[in-house]
Amino acid sequence: MKRRRTSINVLWIIGILIKFSNVSGSDGYGEEDAEVIQFRADDPMFSRVAPPSINERERQMGGYNYTINEGTLRVIRSELLYPFYDQGGGKDNVGDYQLAIKDNSPQITKSLNFLLPFFGFGFNYTWVSIHGYIGFSDGPELSDYPLRFPVENYPNQSDPSFIGPFYSKCKIGELNGDEVDRRRSGVYFRLEQNLLGRVDQFGVELRERLRWDIREGIVGADWFEPRHAVIVTWKNLTFGGGTIHARKTTNTFQLVLATDETRTYAIFNYKELRWTSNTEAGGSSEDGTLGTPAFIGFNAGNGTRAFEYKPYSQSPKIQNIMTSGNVNGFPSRHIFRIDEKIMPGQCIAELYDVASHLQRLSFAPESGNMLGGTIVNVTGPCFKQDMRINCRFNTIQVPGAVIDQNRATCIMPRIFITGYIDIFVEVEGSNDLLWKGKFFVETPEQAPELVSFNRQEILETQPTQLTVQWDTRNLTMDQTASVSITLWGYRESTINPQIVFIDSIVVGVPNNGRYTFNPQEINNKNTPWANEIQIGLVSVNLTNPSDPFGTAFQPVLWSRPIPLAWYMWPQWETRRGRWEERLCEEWIVQDRLLKNYAADIPICPCMLEQAIADRGRFLPDQNCDKDGKVVNCYLHEGAKHCVRSSMPTQSGAGQQCCYDVHGYLMMTADQKWGGRPSRAHDFGQLPWNEANKVPSLSHYLHDVAPFFPCCTWQHEQSWWCMTYRFERRPSQNCVGYQPPGVAGVFGDPHFYTFDGVQYTFNGKGEYVLVRANTDRHKLDVQGRFEQPSNNVYGDAIRATILTAVAAKDNQSSTVEIRLRPRDAQWRYKLDVFVDQHRIFFDRFPQKVQTFPGLTVYTPTDIQNQSHVIAMFESGAGVEVIENAGHLTARVYLPMTFLNQTRGLFGNWSGLVDDDFALPDGSMGPQSNINNFDAMHRQFGIHWAVDNTENDNRGVSLFYQESGKTSSNYADKNFYPEMSSDPYTIIANNVSLKAESVESFCGDSYQCKYDYSVTLNREFGGWAKYYQGQFLTIKENHLKSSKL
Repeated sequence: MKRRRTSINVLWIIGILIKFSNVSGSDGYGEEDAEVIQFRADDPMFSRVAPPSINERERQMGGYNYTINEGTLRVIRSELLYPFYDQGGGKDNVGDYQLAIKDNSPQITKSLNFLLPFFGFGFNYTWVSIHGYIGFSDGPELSDYPLRFPVENYPNQSDPSFIGPFYSKCKIGELNGDEVDRRRSGVYFRLEQNLLGRVDQFGVELRERLRWDIREGIVGADWFEPRHAVIVTWKNLTFGGGTIHARKTTNTFQLVLATDETRTYAIFNYKELRWTSNTEAGGSSEDGTLGTPAFIGFNAGNGTRAFEYKPYSQSPKIQNIMTSGNVNGFPSRHIFRIDEKIMPGQCIAELYDVASHLQRLSFAPESGNMLGGTIVNVTGPCFKQDMRINCRFNTIQVPGAVIDQNRATCIMPRIFITGYIDIFVEVEGSNDLLWKGKFFVETPEQAPELVSFNRQEILETQPTQLTVQWDTRNLTMDQTASVSITLWGYRESTINPQIVFIDSIVVGVPNNGRYTFNPQEINNKNTPWANEIQIGLVSVNLTNPSDPFGTAFQPVLWSRPIPLAWYMWPQWETRRGRWEERLCEEWIVQDRLLKNYAADIPICPCMLEQAIADRGRFLPDQNCDKDGKVVNCYLHEGAKHCVRSSMPTQSGAGQQCCYDVHGYLMMTADQKWGGRPSRAHDFGQLPWNEANKVPSLSHYLHDVAPFFPCCTWQHEQSWWCMTYRFERRPSQNCVGYQPPGVAGVFGDPHFYTFDGVQYTFNGKGEYVLVRANTDRHKLDVQGRFEQPSNNVYGDAIRATILTAVAAKDNQSSTVEIRLRPRDAQWRYKLDVFVDQHRIFFDRFPQKVQTFPGLTVYTPTDIQNQSHVIAMFESGAGVEVIENAGHLTARVYLPMTFLNQTRGLFGNWSGLVDDDFALPDGSMGPQSNINNFDAMHRQFGIHWAVDNTENDNRGVSLFYQESGKTSSNYADKNFYPEMSSDPYTIIANNVSLKAESVESFCGDSYQCKYDYSVTLNREFGGWAKYYQGQFLTIKENHLKSSKL
């Protein structure tokens, strides 16, 4: 049956559009407005009557789906405010109007029935307040002005979570009587769910309006699909404390939230601002001027983070908010992405605070391929169409192009580097470098494979066809555009590596994401200058790039490195005859002339379980990872798992160790598929832009590509392959491998030292776990311990738990791994900071991230950031794992740290008698380690660290946000439970019995202590689990006897 299309009267709407053209000014309603507000009952976007329920709407549709055309959408989007209704919607006939919100009853609770991600937290409810905000906890105390968030005195003082488009003491105002919009004064709330599946007129129109307002309003939202929406409107509200004559001095503003339950966007619409301050904030009781204006912004709550929208919030410049947004062409519309961090979508016209201003550059995407060509859209300074702008990626400057007042675009240049770099935007050649952010550069092997091939085809020497596939969406939104496919070569014939053009594979094919060709039709060209090039890349770019913004560059998609035999073999055969042998021979001769690289690479562990447990020196090889998406180890057939050394050596080399299905080390002496050391580490080496140091490309050129002519295209027992296997890239056996030492902490808190001594210490604050400060090693690992929430009876728990770990090695970056608040664990379990910059690992290219002297990664199968490993140049490793809000931390040290360490993890010497050294070098308790009180007073408490540098303890490494210091967490007078006996700990007046604890915990005193102190079986269970896990690692996986 043919579906009938339903639409509104477009001619009528166009007429309304003309009348709406003067609505968005900031001066309130004027005489021209008398003809503007026209309501129409049969159209939900222009009606005072709320649409019927979803079920009723579907019944009215009678099985027909509403569709919207471009003209109708344009008209709908021409109005500043989203729809809100004062009629219909139930027996009260008040639509969205909230009768329960009154001057003396300022807020109500609303259930959302979906997940609303906000500032790292996830909520399924909200409180709507008359005071210009929606909250997710108790409302804030409006007392001391100017307001400051987060509240520094938290938890002693409430720190609410809220979104505040205009956060001030408000009251319901009065209409003047001459308004065309006669909807009553007050607060309106509307909730719309499951927009993606909606077919009714209102659902479709709201979804499309949100989709395009957001996609065109803020960078990085190109593919956003709104699933749920909340519309809150504060209409004609006056200020608290005003005289009776002031009740007609009112403001009207709106908050629109849209989410797909992963990303959330907030739109602030300001229709009318006639007052700025309430009288408690020093405002005039006559007109609401002077004093401290309203707070505009966001607070995550719980003492965590806040975003005050400067320069408008609590500033005389608040009036400028009516003219400074210009989102979707509306001067008084402002937009933000708010799910994990707050990212403004509009420009800031002035420099109000240079120090904080440096972090205000918004851009998307936040990462790109080292090879360049990524489109990066930026928001920061305000742009004009005739402005000259530049983007600077690290030290490379490229021209940009203006899209609109809020947005500009740049094309990322080729930059031989990896990790985070600074990105700047310069306006009119200012060179002030004030607009700044952090941009992540992906190596070609890490970056998404936007151009790909069938691996079997690309490794053949004379394939009859090759199929190129590419991601069309990352190139252009125009599906009718044509593209060109180009072949490039990579060489290191001089100190300066080069990517050079070789040939055009095809020009002007449809951008459909797939092209198949016969290489033999294009590889008959004579390019003698390219005869030495053996590896290359394929790019896809627009054939005729449109130039609407004046940019001199165009986006480019890149493949990963590939061998070029399929293209070059005719020329190689002409010049070399038996070219496979000659190429291998030439490489062998050249490799012999280069310096030895294998002397200082780490020795492979003998067994797979050792390799996995050696968290300081080896990480999974992403091309052969048993837990990852790459299970076909095509360069190491038969391997179950491979690991790589986490850092390049001083010569830039790396180690690779592969293990078979039985967990044994695979050797090239036995077969060609064994693990192979690398002359060039896959991560590259500083300065990155020299031969043998380029991330991914140098490794592929020197260590991967030679395998093909030597062993893949020749017999395994040939002289060439044997030379490759036994001489040039031989697997190193595990003779001499020494497993690391390991120490750990878990539960409330229980410690195992490197020498295996177990004890309990419940300090509150920040403490030294490991400190090495010798001529050989300088390493600091610290832990933060906080008191858990009250027990089921509301009583304080007399114990502490691990909540954060920070570490630094020699001159490395500082890493901090922190437990997120429980309500903020809907997506990520842990926060990770490197040099005070928050980083994430949810995308495959960012699973492994490198920094100066530091590599941080999460296992490939971990999607919620609950398992993080930090690895240092010294071979030290720090592992933090979260389960159900419970942390454990383990530190792995190579044998070079023997007799070098101090701290709560003890002096690693192989002897238990000297574990408990104090910061001054004297010895703490030795014979009474089971005496919790003695361990607390005579040892543990002495290792507290704060923000003051101390030669023996160091200084706190933790990132102190929102004005906090170490003293906010420290309490040297905290006295925990000192008994480990459940019969002594558990009070008689509680339901838990000591017998139940004994039965559940068995021989684990750690489990018994945690279960008894917290009265919570979960605490005991996780203590027992982490203890068993640690002992398995220490006594089985890292035993030297397994060698």
